[in-house]
Amino acid sequence: MLPSGREFSPFYVMELVRRAQRFDDVIHFEIGQPDLPPASGVSDALRRSVEAGRTAYTETLGLHSLRRKIAEHYRRDYSVEVDPARILITPGTSIAFLIAYELLAGPGDRIGMADPSYPCYKNFAAMVDAEAIFLPAGAEKGYRLGPQDLRERRLDLLHLSSPANPTGVLYEGEELRNLAEYCREEGIAFISDELYHGLVYDRRAHTLLEFDDQAIVINGFSKYFCMPGFRLGWMILPEKLIRPAEILAQNLYISAPTLSQYAALEAFDYDYLAEVRQTFRRRRDWLYSELKEIFAIDARPDGAFYLWCDSSRYGEDAVVLSERFLEELHVAVTPGIDFGCHETTKHLRFAYTRSIEHMAEGVERIRKLLG
Repeated sequence: MLPSGREFSPFYVMELVRRAQRFDDVIHFEIGQPDLPPASGVSDALRRSVEAGRTAYTETLGLHSLRRKIAEHYRRDYSVEVDPARILITPGTSIAFLIAYELLAGPGDRIGMADPSYPCYKNFAAMVDAEAIFLPAGAEKGYRLGPQDLRERRLDLLHLSSPANPTGVLYEGEELRNLAEYCREEGIAFISDELYHGLVYDRRAHTLLEFDDQAIVINGFSKYFCMPGFRLGWMILPEKLIRPAEILAQNLYISAPTLSQYAALEAFDYDYLAEVRQTFRRRRDWLYSELKEIFAIDARPDGAFYLWCDSSRYGEDAVVLSERFLEELHVAVTPGIDFGCHETTKHLRFAYTRSIEHMAEGVERIRKLLG
């Protein structure tokens, strides 16, 4: 039984994944995980680590060699210096979000998040007895928030993602700077979810650390590095929060998976990662050109691997339409209600995480149904 007063929303997309298993010919647009393998060195490192018997816990903060690699990554990609001592390795990013909320929020605190945004944020808020404050960020705002949106509500914490799930929009550097300055002035803590960094196609991604060294930045190996099942993420923390975060981590999970950490040492193969980015860019371009003839798409994604499609021209709630797609076409698409309240009942999220040949079959089925 859940603690009294707490209400956790279900994650509809995971229900879709389960139900889609009934069909042998299902076309997958629902799940946000890459179908590409990680860099070849990852598997080699994993095998060597098993043979060497590296199965003990690491220290809670994580392998120092991996934290150094991550620090080098920030120096290379963002020209930002990060002390490896400020990096905490986590078993995926979900636990990192929970640790961040435990550190920065508590009962009665108000956590601002874009609407639409990643479904689990509001549930993590409930876990710490904080209130999720949904800030409408629709097409009229380019699916982004600015300081003017924060002034309308009292907030203790702001949590944004860039590129965003489900829209794929990216915050420009100046937009992040303005938000960081406003939060500093108003005493609002700031968390930046940067999990889709690397999968940015036409512009340069900026980390919030360029503008706010006291923010918490969260990233991981699931998307760009194509390692979802390795369950490995990281947090970059201000110095004052390192020890409190370490104590929380010790109690929640002791340490991130040891074998995954050793494997991730070989994940920073930038030639291979450039191929990953180009593959998803081609898929984005293809699927966007196909779906914009079927649905209204008012945000061509800058990054991640999602298209946010307005299905209202067909006169059905997006949940009903997604049910028809699954049951009649064996095509799995995520309805927008997973991602918030602002116009989400008329949107569908398509993930371009499978080959163009696979997606083409799904698009053809949808086109025939909708005429």
